[in-house]
Amino acid sequence: MKIDLAPLYANTVGFDRFGSLLDAALSADRQSAGYPPYDIELVGENKYAITLAAAGFQEQEIDVQVEKGVLTVRGKKEDAKKDSRYLHRGIATRSFERKFNLADHVEVVNAQMDNGLLKISLVREIPEAMKPRKIPVGNTASFIENDVAK
Repeated sequence: MKIDLAPLYANTVGFDRFGSLLDAALSADRQSAGYPPYDIELVGENKYAITLAAAGFQEQEIDVQVEKGVLTVRGKKEDAKKDSRYLHRGIATRSFERKFNLADHVEVVNAQMDNGLLKISLVREIPEAMKPRKIPVGNTASFIENDVAK
């Protein structure tokens, strides 16, 4: 499925990445979309938390990486004991990979495992140059004088 975003680009500047994010979300592999379950929480004004249910995984079996604005969480379970005989196996301990696209200026602060839940803390740190600022409006003469002085 392809969505034409050309009308959106006529009235916006800098949202070129939006189209590729939307395409990636629509074409993502839906086979493993439910495992492991996760929550995305707004903790503060510019603070977020992602919590993944990783029951049965040890800290050394989980890998958290950020590359080019994509947070990737992988779980690789070591082989289970061959002598175990389960009558019912309801706790999924299969390997997984889950990716989250991060917005500009969102950084991963830390990740910690607690009672089978992996909690990843994120914060949006907007650079000073990107924050709103007041632009003084002057007359033409002062504009030309300031421009010449530079």
